[in-house]
Amino acid sequence: MQAKVAANQKTGKSIDNAFASHFAKSMFLAVCGLVTLSFFGTRMFTHVDLNLYGYMVGTIIFIGGFFYRYIAWGERPPTKIFIKKGIKLLFRKSTPKTSVEHLATYNFIWNRGIYRWTQHILIGWGCILSCVVTFPLVFGWMYFTMDDNGYYNIIAMGIRVITVPANGIIANLSYNALNITAVMVIAGVCMALYRRLKNMQARAEQKFMYDFLPLYMLLLVSITGLSLTFMNISLHGAGQPAMSLIHQWSVIITLIYLPFGKLAHIPFRPMSVFARNYREHYAEQSMKGCKVCGDEFVSTEQSKDVVEVLGVNDIEFQTKEGHHLAEMCLPCRRKYRIAQFSGFPIHELKVKEGDQNAKG
Repeated sequence: MQAKVAANQKTGKSIDNAFASHFAKSMFLAVCGLVTLSFFGTRMFTHVDLNLYGYMVGTIIFIGGFFYRYIAWGERPPTKIFIKKGIKLLFRKSTPKTSVEHLATYNFIWNRGIYRWTQHILIGWGCILSCVVTFPLVFGWMYFTMDDNGYYNIIAMGIRVITVPANGIIANLSYNALNITAVMVIAGVCMALYRRLKNMQARAEQKFMYDFLPLYMLLLVSITGLSLTFMNISLHGAGQPAMSLIHQWSVIITLIYLPFGKLAHIPFRPMSVFARNYREHYAEQSMKGCKVCGDEFVSTEQSKDVVEVLGVNDIEFQTKEGHHLAEMCLPCRRKYRIAQFSGFPIHELKVKEGDQNAKG
């Protein structure tokens, strides 16, 4: 048994040694997976749409950028602990409910107001559904054929999934899926821009490159996409070749930018399920009491992990009283910092802050 484990470890190391980094290995495996799926989905590349070649290149670069940022993030000491324990807790009974709330219904944003919730639902699901439709088309996993009898075939992974009337509801929804998602994104982006330009606090905190540019890029992609449909229907194709290139380049640039800007939180969002499971599971086991006021403020496991990670990074926050700063609740921690400058031990006072339990 030990010999078998040793052999598996040796094989794993030899595979790792074949690549310059974790990023190189992940990217190689991802591209191999995409090519394999495309090979079977297009029936040995017999159904490849070369008009989508640019989108394919942009998607592969997006995947590379995503892996690069994810691996760089995952190599950090706190992230390693978070991911390792999050995977172990993935099969908790509450995981399906948490996944729906964080990835589908956005309940955590509902608590901030219906306006912001609607805005995020429109942008989030507009982008997700666009990718669900676009990526299979780009890599040939899904395509459409038309029979002579006026029926429309939807082919997925080389298998005819459904045949519907060309003028039916399902067919029309298929034709206009990207138009519908474009309208969703435009509405959500306009709501976000209105809020950020009108709300004084938001205006003071916003930066053009980080906060506004992603919204303008989504707006450009959606408007140019809808323009293609408008030109096809109302202008009988006039100007469509030029607009097609503009739309394609806007999509490619957005895909390349996505892993490195604010929009990266969309593909990173599933990690929030790990965070929720981590907090809930260890909170159920035991809670850590503040060393000053005694209030329970975090799980014992999380407090221990924070101290351990800070130690790995050679960051020590040991207080004169003999405990770690991470073993104090936030209000007492703030008061302790003030005490270091004022010389008065206000962190020892049992008076609570006025907004200590404020929400929002």
